[in-house]
Amino acid sequence: MKSEQIQEITDRAAEQLVAALQAGHSEALTAYLKAIGRFHRYSLHNVLLIASQKPNASYVAGFRTWNELGRFVKKGEKGIMILAPMVRRKAQNEEQVPEGISRSIVGFRAAFVFDVSQTDGNELPQIGVVQGDPSDYADRLRRFATTQGIAVEYSGEIAPARGTSYGRRIAILPGQSPAEEFSTLAHELAHELLHRGERRADTSKRTRETEAEATAFVVCQAVGLETGSAASDYIQLWNGDVQILTESLAYIRLAASQMLGALTDS
Repeated sequence: MKSEQIQEITDRAAEQLVAALQAGHSEALTAYLKAIGRFHRYSLHNVLLIASQKPNASYVAGFRTWNELGRFVKKGEKGIMILAPMVRRKAQNEEQVPEGISRSIVGFRAAFVFDVSQTDGNELPQIGVVQGDPSDYADRLRRFATTQGIAVEYSGEIAPARGTSYGRRIAILPGQSPAEEFSTLAHELAHELLHRGERRADTSKRTRETEAEATAFVVCQAVGLETGSAASDYIQLWNGDVQILTESLAYIRLAASQMLGALTDS
């Protein structure tokens, strides 16, 4: 599949989101942000595709993977199309590429996955589901900050702000509930990851604050926390512009993916 086709598919999905927002259906973007959290290991293109075809998808896998997990796709279920890379091995006459042998992506092909709701069979273990309590995810998020060279401290002097990002240093207001503190740290880490380089000069404060809150929304949703983020803020920020919407979502996915990778990797 050519890059032009990939861009066309992504643009079409983004336009659908924008149309929904313009019609007042702000839940469309909220659902998309949740999808980023659920599928943070997928590319932006594929998250867009999954969210646009099945907004309520929670766990997707291919036909064979479901079979290996002791589940089967229900008769008549329609697959969710994603883009799978076509890889050319530089080592010849080998069924598998040994470690250290480079591979190059030569294009993309359509592949199909199915959501767990489209399958029956053995029960799946509930991994990483948290109800209103970040549990050890909070410690993991703080460790992630340390690995990024970012110091996290507590200060009552920043009130009424719940958190502040200074560049390689984050201050958190003490006395917050565990869930609030987790969300605040995720918000400030998003600033550190997205808004401390050259891009800062090219973005408004409103853009930066909304991207950070959207990132925190994604991370909190992914670990099972309830959030009070308002979708209306996102509508006002992006103002129905496909280009700005897609660009911001890409950055949100980038920051959320980095954090969720640290939270879910054992």
